[in-house]
Amino acid sequence: MKLGIMAGYSGANINLPLQLVQEADRLGYHSVWTAEAYGSDAVTPLAWLGALTERIHLGTAIMQMPARTPANTAMTAMTLDQLSGGRFLLGLGLSGPQVVEGWHGQPYGKPLARTREYVQIVRAIFARNAPLQHQGDHYQIPYQGADATGLGKPLKSILHGRADLPIYLAAIGPKNVQLSAEIADGWLPIFFAPQHYDAVFKAHIQTGLARADGDKTSAELDIAPSVTVILADDLQQCFNMIKPVLALYVGGMGARGKNFYHDLACRYGFEAEADAIQDLYLAGKKNEAIAAVPDELADAVSLCGSRARIKDRLQLWLQSPATTLNLMTFDSTVVRLMAELLL
Repeated sequence: MKLGIMAGYSGANINLPLQLVQEADRLGYHSVWTAEAYGSDAVTPLAWLGALTERIHLGTAIMQMPARTPANTAMTAMTLDQLSGGRFLLGLGLSGPQVVEGWHGQPYGKPLARTREYVQIVRAIFARNAPLQHQGDHYQIPYQGADATGLGKPLKSILHGRADLPIYLAAIGPKNVQLSAEIADGWLPIFFAPQHYDAVFKAHIQTGLARADGDKTSAELDIAPSVTVILADDLQQCFNMIKPVLALYVGGMGARGKNFYHDLACRYGFEAEADAIQDLYLAGKKNEAIAAVPDELADAVSLCGSRARIKDRLQLWLQSPATTLNLMTFDSTVVRLMAELLL
C-alpha cells in the first residue's frame, strides 16, 4: 500500500501545505495530488511543490479535460515530467455538467466517448510514433471543420516524453469506472468505501480489465482513493467534521437526477438518507442537510478516531484492492501516524 497526500484546490487564497508535503516526501510517501474546480488550477501549485521536493511523485487529481485540448494536456504533462525528473502522474477527469458548461463553456454530452478519444490522443503524443492524426466524433486533428483553413499539418511533439507516463482517471459511476479500468493506469475514486467495493465496484473493474487491449491484470491498475483521516478521541466530533463535505457533494453538487455523489451514496445502501440530504440542501437548509448525513456513511468513507481505532479500521482498506491511499489531511501528526502504520 502506497501513501499520497491530497492537497486539493484553493479557496479564495492559495495556501499550499508545503511543510506537510515536504515531510511526506522525507517519510517516503509516494505522491502528492492537486486539484482544480473553478479557481486555482491544478498544474501551477504542483510545479511549485515539485521544485521544493525531491522524490515524491506529482499528480493532478484532476486536470479537467474540457479546460484543455488533448495536445495542451500532453504538453503540460511532458514538461512537468521532465522538469521533475520523471515524477509526474497525469490525473484526468471531466468534472460535471455545471462546471463544464457553466464555467468552461464546453458541451458535456457523451462523456465516455469523449474521454476515450482524449486519452487516445494524449497517449499518441507521448508515444511519438508518428505525426499526430486523429479523426473522431469529438476531436479532429488536423482540424477538419467547415471553417478550417486547410493548412493544418500533422505534427510530432518536439519534446520527447515518456511513452508510459501514467494516466489516471477520476470516476465513480459504473460506466466511467469500467472505462478507467480499461484504458487508464490508475483510478481515482472519491468517497470510496472499502467494505462496499465488492458490491458496488468490483464487477465494473473486472469488466473494464477484460475489455483492455492485451492481458491487463488488476496489478496493472493503481486504485488510488482519497480518504479523509481525522485523529481525535471524540468519534462523534470526527464524523461531524466530515458531514459538511458529504452534505455538499451528496446534496448540492450537480442537479436532482444528475448528481454522481448522490447516486454513489444510494449504491452504498443510503438511498433514503441521500434523498433527504438532497431535498434539504436544495431547499437551502444546509445545516439540516448536514445533520441528515448518517454516521455510518461518514465512517464508511473515512478513517476516524483514536490511533487504535484508525489502525483497526485501516484493515478494511488493506483488505480491499486499493493500492494507494491519498490522505485528505493537513495534520502532520496524521501524516506521521499513517507512515508508521503503512511505511
